Amino acid sequence: MTDTSLQLVGGAPDGRLFNPVVESLPRERVRALQFERLRAQLAYVAARSPFYAELWSASGFDPAAVASLADFDAPFTTKEMLRDSQLDAPALGRHAGVPMYEVVRIHASSGTTGRPSYVGITHRDLEDWTEVVARALYSEGMRSDDVVIHAFGLGFFVGGLPLKDATERIGATFVPIGTSGSDRVVQSIRDLGATVLMSTPSYATYLAEYCRNRLHLDPRSLGLRKLLLGAEPGASIPGVRAQLESDFGAKVGDGMGNADVFPIYLASCPEQDGLHICAEDQLLTEIVDPETGERLEWLDGAEGELVVTHLHRECVPLVRFRVRDRVLVRTDPCPCGRSSPRLYCVGRTDDLLFVAGVNVWPSAIKDVVTSMQPRTTGAMQILLPDAGPLVRPPLRVQVEYGPDEEDLDGLRTAVEQALRDKLVVKAAVELVPPNALPRWEMKAQLVRRRRSAC
Repeated sequence: MTDTSLQLVGGAPDGRLFNPVVESLPRERVRALQFERLRAQLAYVAARSPFYAELWSASGFDPAAVASLADFDAPFTTKEMLRDSQLDAPALGRHAGVPMYEVVRIHASSGTTGRPSYVGITHRDLEDWTEVVARALYSEGMRSDDVVIHAFGLGFFVGGLPLKDATERIGATFVPIGTSGSDRVVQSIRDLGATVLMSTPSYATYLAEYCRNRLHLDPRSLGLRKLLLGAEPGASIPGVRAQLESDFGAKVGDGMGNADVFPIYLASCPEQDGLHICAEDQLLTEIVDPETGERLEWLDGAEGELVVTHLHRECVPLVRFRVRDRVLVRTDPCPCGRSSPRLYCVGRTDDLLFVAGVNVWPSAIKDVVTSMQPRTTGAMQILLPDAGPLVRPPLRVQVEYGPDEEDLDGLRTAVEQALRDKLVVKAAVELVPPNALPRWEMKAQLVRRRRSAC
């Protein structure tokens, strides 16, 4: 069998892998397949995308001259460039690659500017999306006999319809509850004998508290076996994952993606040792230095910013797109059988705070606070006097104390000491009563800025 004859979509699950032919492919064959597809994709993009044709001409990059993956040095693409492209040529931008009549669906991602970024997909793109997301959900633990409560929205958000398509591809039962209310979520779980909850980590945390505090119900009594979480950091944070598994008596799976790349293309496996790249036949991934853009070697323990290039995309293809996720690489063989590297998301490069020369990720603060339950509830919020990312110490952090905690002075000292010991950051902790901080049914906001940057 040659690389070109691989069954790249519609794999037959073998109990561990959704598409064993692709997901267990040896590394040298993965790289050969990626180079073959890269050459074809670059030629397609050069012919179809005025955005990239102009970008490459201005930078001196010649796609026809790429002789190996090592010398692939196209200029980076950023989210800001995509937004400008769509402003110049509504609705899908000058990078779209196909006319609107070939587009079968449009999704969108929200942005800090308030203007959504639109993503169109063709019939072939839709098939690729469904295949990759099915691999990810299967890796996280979904099986054909599962009844899946979907507690994401079904609108523009790529955590909606694409997850429906992939769930049905696996053969599981999809229940589109969405964000219609926690009473209905609980009732549906019980009435339908649901085994899987798909939601954000924030909503799963909220639902556990809702069951206990509003319904006087142990979340474990719902009978869920798996929580498949995504759309924000949390499920891979050890303290958060452990608390949710304890709350529901269920295994937690984590997945990452975004509208511009794939809805989910990184996913945990039963080993829970990082997130596998589930789209290596569809996506070329690189790690670069966030400051210099220099490409880093795929070595165990390497850390850098994730950069991706589509290898089989028709509409809105991306070439060397800076995802802005900072990741840590694991390359040793995984017992699950998947040959791809695993990534730990350290944080968003645009969320990183600098406190007296120390890099501080909000998710790391969350992990420390959550690990101190039941003395804390696990809820916290960082307060910034301005837009950041430079913060003059001490870093102000609000933390909810637990309902049975009596030694508040001792707890405050313990949290500040833990942050200093584990993260080397000087913090000023303000303790607040249980349920004083906001609860988020969708994405949690770990940082609150008191005023915008000038």
